[in-house]
Amino acid sequence: MIKVLNITSDHNIGGAGRCILTFLEHYDREKFDIKVVLPEGSALIPYINATDTKCIETGGMTDQSYSKEAVKNLKRIFKEEKPDLIHAHACLSARIAAKMCKIPVVSTRHSVFPNKPSHTKGLGKLIAGTVNNLTSDRIIAVAQAAKDNLTEIGVKDKKIIVIKNGVKQVEKYSTGELVQAKNFYGLKDEFVFAMIARVEAIKGHMYFLEAAKIVLKKHENVKFMICGTGAYLEELQKKSDELGLNEKVLFTGYIKDVTSVMNVIDVNVNASYGTEATSLSLLEGMSLGKPIIASCYGGNPELVIDGVNGMLFETKNSSELAEKMLEIIENKELYDTLSKGAEKLYNEKYTARINAENIENVYLQTIGGRKNV
Repeated sequence: MIKVLNITSDHNIGGAGRCILTFLEHYDREKFDIKVVLPEGSALIPYINATDTKCIETGGMTDQSYSKEAVKNLKRIFKEEKPDLIHAHACLSARIAAKMCKIPVVSTRHSVFPNKPSHTKGLGKLIAGTVNNLTSDRIIAVAQAAKDNLTEIGVKDKKIIVIKNGVKQVEKYSTGELVQAKNFYGLKDEFVFAMIARVEAIKGHMYFLEAAKIVLKKHENVKFMICGTGAYLEELQKKSDELGLNEKVLFTGYIKDVTSVMNVIDVNVNASYGTEATSLSLLEGMSLGKPIIASCYGGNPELVIDGVNGMLFETKNSSELAEKMLEIIENKELYDTLSKGAEKLYNEKYTARINAENIENVYLQTIGGRKNV
């Protein structure tokens, strides 16, 4: 039995936390003994407990990649638990503590964002690259774009392996359940586009609203859902009001379980322009055959094969987004093709078990082949 500690400094449930939860529900429990180390009081704790996984809470690392206190506390935990491997999710404290305890480390880059210019050249690149190279034996990048982020700051190419995210199959509703869900959201027979993401400026919701305004000039029987919450919500609601969209745009707030939303929508939209790797929401929609319209940013072009499971549009281009929306509304044959392609690609590449197996292989390679990296 291989003992692995997964560690995240996230106090709330974000993309990294969701990936950890999915892995915990699908890894091989006959080969691996997995525990999770979290900040004290983390929102993830009850969800991890529900997977029959032990949680270890510690202080000093809440939403901080590095702190001296966290390193000290983690060293103590590592000496008590004696793991064979540490899997750090964007937590430098865990990587440093593991190296001090001479434990091999796998780390994961869950996001894609522009690097600081000072980290991509000269002394800054040397320091950033050296820190990452010394504190990780293997690095999982959840998209090629995430790998490019890392190599740009001097991380060795041979240390990085791209493993796309995977998600659980979303339950498909019966006809009766679908009617109930539509009634809950005040929907009838409208064509529905949705954005399911944190409501932050960089997620591109503003372009989604602008595109909605264009689409509604030609087709009235369309609705637009914005699912999530965040710092940009009030400004977005104000913009919706200014555009006269309030009767056509539904702000759902935070959605704990996306099953109902995924069943009632027709198309999943991602308009990100500042951070995006392999979107979990897009994958969940794919499991139900929901086509995608996505910006050409980050990991989106890797996930969306234009004309196969969705369509791509120029980042920050609301007019082109609207064109894609109109095309998919007006062409039933295209919709059906993209729907079938989305479900097929999900089953071939993005199931939770495929993702878990890929991560397990990295664990085995890291423990068995540290000297080769």
